[in-house]
Amino acid sequence: MATDQLEYSRKGRGRPKTFERDVALDKALDLFWRHGYEATSLADLVAATGAKAPTLYAEFTNKEGLFRAAMERYIEQFGRQRQAELDCPNSMVEQVIENYFRSTAACFTDRSRPGGCFFICTSSTLSAGSAEIAKMLHQRHDVQFNTLLKFLRQRQQRGELDSNTDISALTDYLNCVLQGMSVQAREGADRARLDAIVDALMLQWPVLSRLGCEPRANANACAR
Repeated sequence: MATDQLEYSRKGRGRPKTFERDVALDKALDLFWRHGYEATSLADLVAATGAKAPTLYAEFTNKEGLFRAAMERYIEQFGRQRQAELDCPNSMVEQVIENYFRSTAACFTDRSRPGGCFFICTSSTLSAGSAEIAKMLHQRHDVQFNTLLKFLRQRQQRGELDSNTDISALTDYLNCVLQGMSVQAREGADRARLDAIVDALMLQWPVLSRLGCEPRANANACAR
């Protein structure tokens, strides 16, 4: 009888709630994305994740570590999806660029998450006191730039872009369009509005794809 009571007692206690890392990261990501790094407090993170502060510290060391992990979660969930659009060797460069920007428009305006790009949104709210976070985000901007730069250079080597096209300047321009789309989405623009921006971009593609070819004094001087 005593043994039965002991067994019942053990079952009745239950097990401690398991810390679900991915669930906590998703909630932390949403908070950082919506409010920025500095405006998101540890109390906010504790309330959103349901984990106690010692648990978060044990898992991520500090708030900066949690932000870094949330950033990696964003890359895993959304960054790689957009990257996959560039990995289409059988599609022409113009079609790949359009698909990439359409996919970005869809990501930026998905109402199940905050609008715009996580990296751009969080960068814009940082003060000088968050140097390490700014450095992390700057590195991610560099990765995005270099990924697009590498893709365009590969297509130039394949002969899909003029050998005189200024690939670095073209990449800068495309990144500016991406940043503008993020700002528009952050301010409430819907998918149709961002798709209209992509429409305009693709109408300009024949000129953009030859950026740097024509001397400014004579726009017709460079023949293919």
